[in-house]
Amino acid sequence: NFSRWYLANETLAAFMQQGAMFFDAIRLNPSSVQGWADLDARFSSYNRLKSPVMVATLYGPSGSGKSTLLRCINLLEEIDDGEIFLEGQEITKFGINKDQIRSKIGSVFQSFNLFPHLTVMQNLIMPLNLVHKVSINDAKIRANELLARFNLLDKADQYPDLLSGGQQQRVALARAAVVTPRVLLLDEPLSNLDARLRLEMRSELRRLQTASGTAMLYVTHDQAEALALADRVIVMRAGKIEQMDTPQAI
Repeated sequence: NFSRWYLANETLAAFMQQGAMFFDAIRLNPSSVQGWADLDARFSSYNRLKSPVMVATLYGPSGSGKSTLLRCINLLEEIDDGEIFLEGQEITKFGINKDQIRSKIGSVFQSFNLFPHLTVMQNLIMPLNLVHKVSINDAKIRANELLARFNLLDKADQYPDLLSGGQQQRVALARAAVVTPRVLLLDEPLSNLDARLRLEMRSELRRLQTASGTAMLYVTHDQAEALALADRVIVMRAGKIEQMDTPQAI
């Protein structure tokens, strides 16, 4: 099972095996590629693909295309060219059931998109019960686990507008993780937190990933965050991949 993501005139490939992502990129002109078999053959020789990637960060300045790439993966934007695959299934082909695909993808964007008329607990229960058909009792158990992990148990019965920006951000993180998605897309999810809480939540995200096995694609313009959190860092500028390697190599 593997994914292929196009970005400008370069190809970013993410191979997924048993929940782990394997990233690499080829700098080439697409016209030089004689079909996907040729491209797959070129990727097979890359040694870096042998190292599993559970957390990859997209790092670069504002306007470099990081958030747009996440929106394309989550089918919120239509791509101009190329294909996106999730676990061997092309998710950008005509007629695909977008809701079904999105049920496998968790997303946290810069706007929290919490339901203001629902309590914190109800915000977490709803996707489990309505989308994944989990019973209310089981959904509450799972929601309580995530609220405890993000230090929000005492806020379970409050409404979002009574929470601080940092608390709303943590609720959004908990809601995205509560369904244990195959891939979690995170667009600067810690931007509204103070320095101390950012460090705590960075460590908590790593622990959450290890416990759940969910692969994460994490957008940031914070260099320290990009290097500290990821197995692989993808540096972007003006819609192109400038560099991709391990944090140590970068």
